Parts: sequence; structure tokens; C-alpha cells
Amino acid sequence: MAKNTKQANVITIDEVEYNIDDMTDGQKALVNHIADLTRKINGTQFQLEQLQVGAQAFTNALKESLDAEGND
Repeated sequence: MAKNTKQANVITIDEVEYNIDDMTDGQKALVNHIADLTRKINGTQFQLEQLQVGAQAFTNALKESLDAEGND
């Protein structure tokens, strides 16, 4: 089903809807900056989760290695 393009051009800030098509070029640029920064923040949070899991995996591997060494 096709998206309603009118809805796609509406943003909500503090529970107030704004039509992007009615905004000035400067306001549209700010909307684009916000959208780009939001994508970057989400991507960075995803990468952080991956790094944290990786660091924990290496920590667990080190603990296992040290435990195995102590049992020899």
C-alpha cells in the first residue's frame, strides 16, 4: 500500500504537528540535520552494543584461560 505523502511530510515536536512543506529552507535544513544526527546516534548506539558484547567475550575468554591455567 502506498504511503500517504502528506503524513510523511509532518513532524511532531512537543506534541505539535508541523508540515515540513510549509517550512522555510532554513527550517527544512534543521529538520534534515536532526534526522541525520538521529540516524548517527542510533548507529553509534548499535556499534556500542556490539563493542560491549565483544569486550565481554574477550573478558570471558581471558577468565577461562586464566582458570584453565590455574587448574594445571
